[in-house]
Amino acid sequence: MADRPKRFVTVGKNLRKVDGTALITGKPEFVADLQLPNTLHVKILGSPYAHARITSIDVRDAEAMPGVVCVLTHLNTPATRHTTAGQGYPEPSPYDTRMFENKVRFVGDRVAAVAAESEAIAEAALKVIRVDYEELPAVLAIDEARVDGAPVIHDEADSTGIYDAGRNIVADVDIDVGDVAAGFAESDEIVEMTCETQYAQHTPIETHVVLSYLDSANRLVLRTSTQVPFHVRRIVAQTLDIPMQQIRVIKPRIGGGFGTKQEILLEDIVGLITLRTGQPALISLSRQEEFAASRTRHPMRVRVKLGANSDGRLNAIEMEATSNTGAYGSHGLTVLANTGSKTLPLYNKAPHAHFYGQAIYTNLPVGGAYRGYGATQGYYPLEMAMDELAVRLNMDPIDLRTLNHIRVGETSPIFEKLGEGREGVSQTVKSCELPRCIEIGAERIGWAKKRGKRLKIGPWVHGVGMSIMMQGSGIPEIDMAAATIKMNEDGSFNLLIGATDLGTGSDTILAQIAAEVLGVPLTKMLVTSSDTDYTPFDVGAYASSTTYVSGMAVQKAAEQVRDQIRAVAAPLLKAEAERLELRDDAVHDPSGDQVSLARVCQRAMYETDQFQIGATASCVPTESPPPFLANFAEVAVNTETGKVKVVHYVAAVDCGVAINPHMAEGQMEGAIVNGIGYALTEEMILSSKGRVRNPSFFDYKIPGMLDVPPMDIILVESYEPTGPMGAKSVGEIGINGPIPTIANAIYDAVGVRLTETPFTPERVLNAMKAVSG
Repeated sequence: MADRPKRFVTVGKNLRKVDGTALITGKPEFVADLQLPNTLHVKILGSPYAHARITSIDVRDAEAMPGVVCVLTHLNTPATRHTTAGQGYPEPSPYDTRMFENKVRFVGDRVAAVAAESEAIAEAALKVIRVDYEELPAVLAIDEARVDGAPVIHDEADSTGIYDAGRNIVADVDIDVGDVAAGFAESDEIVEMTCETQYAQHTPIETHVVLSYLDSANRLVLRTSTQVPFHVRRIVAQTLDIPMQQIRVIKPRIGGGFGTKQEILLEDIVGLITLRTGQPALISLSRQEEFAASRTRHPMRVRVKLGANSDGRLNAIEMEATSNTGAYGSHGLTVLANTGSKTLPLYNKAPHAHFYGQAIYTNLPVGGAYRGYGATQGYYPLEMAMDELAVRLNMDPIDLRTLNHIRVGETSPIFEKLGEGREGVSQTVKSCELPRCIEIGAERIGWAKKRGKRLKIGPWVHGVGMSIMMQGSGIPEIDMAAATIKMNEDGSFNLLIGATDLGTGSDTILAQIAAEVLGVPLTKMLVTSSDTDYTPFDVGAYASSTTYVSGMAVQKAAEQVRDQIRAVAAPLLKAEAERLELRDDAVHDPSGDQVSLARVCQRAMYETDQFQIGATASCVPTESPPPFLANFAEVAVNTETGKVKVVHYVAAVDCGVAINPHMAEGQMEGAIVNGIGYALTEEMILSSKGRVRNPSFFDYKIPGMLDVPPMDIILVESYEPTGPMGAKSVGEIGINGPIPTIANAIYDAVGVRLTETPFTPERVLNAMKAVSG
């Protein structure tokens, strides 16, 4: 492990979140907490059909209803094609969406919006809108979408960026390294595994919510629960065809995002209503609407084929992915590409690799960004196939992985061949403590004692499983973040960042980085974030980018401010600026003399060569250093009912230097619990007509606190030389582990391979019956 360059004072400490007091005391921090006079309440009429054309729409009764102020349909709104995906420009997602259209493509698709003086009036007005539909044949499965004569979901002429609209193919990816056919021919053992993942929803406690209003200069202000405020500004300006300078986007506190709020879903509607009426407008999706009409994880079918020599060395890896992107292509290409790009480099010892796949339109709910972003679907078959390969080679699964995984100083051609929707960037791994993660995790779970023993307690049989994985830290040569720091007369600092805190603690972590450089306690950093008028640009919270990319921007800005402080302090201390050190709210020289930061700022502002001490810096990363994770789980399987209980979960993670260890552990805990739900209980059930049948927490089972197993989170420190203070990402990687880890533990317990999620009691019991004959 590369050594830390110094002992940190603020970084690496479990400091209280800068917004913690406001949140626990119930301050009005969220979108809907701001109540403005004359606010209109907005409700959306959704399509009852999975695929239909609107032949007529009559809103006269709704418009005549007392209290109704505005009604929007495809007849009176802009027809600009755009993407709802909050990605950097030019977006790699197709422009296949309009605000409203005369064709609907899934149950819940937008038909009309009503703005009224109360929510009840708006709901009543929706019921009197008369719509005539021509129902069209619907495509409700990926296998139906590409057959000859299948209904064409996007038959419009003005959509762009679709790979093959006539065959319902949003995106196509195909990359080769070496010759996989030759690699398989040379192999002593070949394992092939195909797995399917289900529709799943992010279920943020706060649903999508936006408040729009006009400021004193008649500019449109969007106060929105978003992960991507700057992308919101750009895409709303494009959709409404108004100057970007006329829009201000403010992101307050967020009640959960997980990727679903990396989407511009509602801002255009309320923005247009405010521009037309001059009144504030508020829209907040119901839980049912959140399930049916926001975004989901892309269901996928992923096939993995491995070829290895008898000693366990991999010769070839092939991965084929087919992704269901639903009715629109938001994130379709990039999630598909990530399924290979975040998984295949892990086993770089295989000289031959092939990844190919397609993202497919269907008339079902729309896929989008979801924590893990394709890697979750890819690691499921990959790590199950590795487990099966170990069984066939009579090797310990740990030994097989240890033999083949990437290490410090190594690279993978996949890094360069496959990025997020384009070619990637060549890079070498500079930090990796995965071997230690494996060692520590195995010891903590009791691997050597429990593996293969199948302990029985009544009808319950115990087993242990494991998996390893890597992710990334931002999107190299695409992501950009900036930060501004200015100094105040009392020695405090304003930190202005476009980075988006989703409850992840990024405001705190970025402030800790700045405080470390400037030698002040965290309380001296005054953080303002996510306001497009006042904070510098940041792509937003996605791709595990904030700590690494935004953190480097903050570190660079802080270093420039530090150098300015040294220059001002040098005459006061009669010392060379380069030899001065900032610590304990003061500037110190080697002789022991010091001057307070407040005195330095007073000199700069009021006395000699006056100027504002401050700086803005940016970061565009040239690589994406991966965090690494070793997962271990003990499960108990009830052989009478098929129920699976996670008895103990261990996750040993290398995320570089943890800026705030408790927050890093919290990110891992949340991701793992999210992943356990995805593995065992969460599934959107769709009717034969494409309707979501379980759009509530009563029927869609997310884990509660009583469902959370004992968990050990171990932060195994490395030092990433390209990262801020040695840090890498940690936000996404944890969610990739539970499915393959639990699946492998179930195999160890009862000898069945489960290739479809979630692992419900029915599926487990049926698999056991099939094996027993």
